[in-house]
Formats: sequence, C-alpha cells, structure tokens
Amino acid sequence: MIKDKTIFIKNIYYMLSYAFFDLHQGDYINVAAEKFENIHNLLAAILAQGIGHQIKQGLYREYSSHKDDFMVVRGKIDMVGTVKNKINRRKALTCEYDELTENNIFNQIIKTTSMLLLRHANVDTKYKSELKKEMLFFSQVAEIEPNSIDWFTIRFQRSNASYRMLISLCQLVIEGLLMTTEAGDYKLASYINDQCMSRLYEKFILEYYIKECPQIKAAASQISWALDDGVGTLLPIMQSDIMLSHDDTTLIIDAKYYAHTMQTQFDVHTLHSANLYQIFTYVKNKDAEFGNRPHIVAGMLLYAATDEAIQPNNTYKMSGNQISVKTLDLNREFSYIAAQLKEIAEEHFGL
Repeated sequence: MIKDKTIFIKNIYYMLSYAFFDLHQGDYINVAAEKFENIHNLLAAILAQGIGHQIKQGLYREYSSHKDDFMVVRGKIDMVGTVKNKINRRKALTCEYDELTENNIFNQIIKTTSMLLLRHANVDTKYKSELKKEMLFFSQVAEIEPNSIDWFTIRFQRSNASYRMLISLCQLVIEGLLMTTEAGDYKLASYINDQCMSRLYEKFILEYYIKECPQIKAAASQISWALDDGVGTLLPIMQSDIMLSHDDTTLIIDAKYYAHTMQTQFDVHTLHSANLYQIFTYVKNKDAEFGNRPHIVAGMLLYAATDEAIQPNNTYKMSGNQISVKTLDLNREFSYIAAQLKEIAEEHFGL
C-alpha cells in the first residue's frame, strides 16, 4: 500500500478540498492553517468543523413511523391493536403516527463516525473535545453498525444537501480506515486503504482541472465504441476518469493510485499492461469520433508516485496518437503538485 508516509498529510486536506468544495468556505480556514501529524487528527478536525457548521444551520430531521397505545387518538387508529386492547380489557387506543426526528440515517452516520474517532488513541485531545461538545446535540441520535451502512441507498435532496460533504467524509473514514479485529471490535487503521485513496485521487484531479483551468472542459465522460455495424450488445461502458478538451484537442487521463507503478518479471520492469491497453482503447475509440475533422486525441496514465526507485515518465507515439505515462508526487509541497498539473494542461492545450 501507499501509506501516509509517502503523502504529506496536508496534501490529503488539499485533495479533500478540491473533492468537496465546502472545504473552501471560511469555516475551514483554521483547519487549513494547522499542521497534522496523522490522518486521524486531520479527519477529526475537518469533521468537527463540518458538524459545528451543520449545528448552526440545524440538524436534519425527517418523519419516522411509530405505533403505540394512547388514551386519546394520535395520528391514525390501528384497529387490530385497539381490538386486542379491548379484549384484554385495556382502555387504550393503538395508534400509528409520524414523528419528526433527528434520529435518521444521516445523523446516525455522523455520530457513529465521530464516536470511532473519539475512541481512537491517535486523535489529539483538542479535536476530541470539539467532537464531544458537538455530540451533545446528538443525544437523541443512535449509533449504528458501521458495516451495515448501505452507501448506495443514501439520497440527498434540497432539505439535506448540506450533509453531502459530511457524509462523504464519514464514508472515507468508515470505508477507508475501519478494520475489524479478531474479537469483532472495530479499530481505525493508520492509513487510508488504497481503494478509497484511489477514488479520492481521481476525484481530486478532475475537480482541480474544473476549478483551476476553466478554459478547458473537464469531465468524466463516457466514450463510444467505434463500431462498424452499430451493434454494441454486451459491450462494457468505457468510462474515463478525466477527459480534458478544448476545441478539437482532447486529453484522456487515467488516474492510477497503486502500491507499485511498475510490474516486474525476472527483474525486468514494465508498465502495467492492462492499464496501457485500457488507455490505448479509450484514445483510439475517441479518435474515431472525430472522423475526418482535424483533431488531436492523446492519452495519459497519471500514477501517484511511490517510494520505488523507478518512476515512469515516458511518452510514446502509437498509431498516430500520443500516449504518455507520468507520476504525480504527493509527497511534495502542494504548490509543486499544482505546477505539475498545470504543466500537463499547458503541454497539451498551450493555454
């Protein structure tokens, strides 16, 4: 795995800032100015700031259904329960009613994540103090089993849109750091797992170009297969990580976050073949979309640099298209990372 030691903790904050625009708001200025020794303090600080901001706006509440016995009607009478009460000579009406409550999945996720950080030894006292104060507002909210959360079913609407960043941050903690011990208890790992960091790395690069290079169109666009007969049954969707375009020039970037940027066989280092085949396929099919119009389509594999001795920095000409392989060093000051990303845009678009 690529551990935190090969990424400045501060750079994870910057990556999160681009991935979640909320972190550019004034509430997070203090977080941006701090130095963090570990990922847990960083995430606890951001979460504490976010929860505090949400408390000022008001915790999201939604209706939940209840059934209980009352002396007077509340909501709708449940005839089956009421008849049972009558048979048992109880003078009570069984009623079904809806109640507006803060004990919903959104607040439950936030409380569960906060409690995981509060129990972690690596989180400094000052961040724990902030989280403890905020958890007082969650006294009516229950903790839930972290592994039971179905992230794909969570839907945001106008009334809870302000929770989007907080829930995404909680997902990063729970999916990226949470480990189950042999006794069935939970603990947090010392670094975010590669799968979650890969998603963050990819989203960071896309959002960086959207924000910092507005003259270039940046999107995670799908690419159509160049089919001779138009029949594409059962063909997989070609989904690019990042597609940059300006006029008739296109650069397709595949962001890769691996423990090893090269594959090795018999002490010979080569690029990951599957990655190279994939970007080549993307480029050639995108190239075909332009037909006979003058255009340029290029591809790039952009790896997060590791501490390995060999870091690829190569450019190839393949069937009329440029395919390059570069690394982005996340263990440098962020100004250097930004300069690398801007250099890529300047090289391909001259802007």
